[in-house]
Amino acid sequence: MSRESLATVGSLIRQVIGEDWDEADDIGLETSFGEDLELESIEFVALAEKLTETYGDAVPFVAWLSTMDLNQIISLKVGDLVEYIDQCLSSK
Repeated sequence: MSRESLATVGSLIRQVIGEDWDEADDIGLETSFGEDLELESIEFVALAEKLTETYGDAVPFVAWLSTMDLNQIISLKVGDLVEYIDQCLSSK
């Protein structure tokens, strides 16, 4: 998995979470959006918007999420998103 994609996703997550984020906590591939980051639905929407601003149509994040059920979304890890981004970018 790309370190660049992980760094970008980590940066976008920090932008979305803002002052609620403890800088001492690393965002890694095993970090979960639900349990570890406790992302609320509005924050998840904000992350989707930032991903779209960053990657455009090259990474159709919302379409990817729409293929998942609620349990899959809740258990989603940063590494899953990074892997998806890398797959999308390598296929372009």
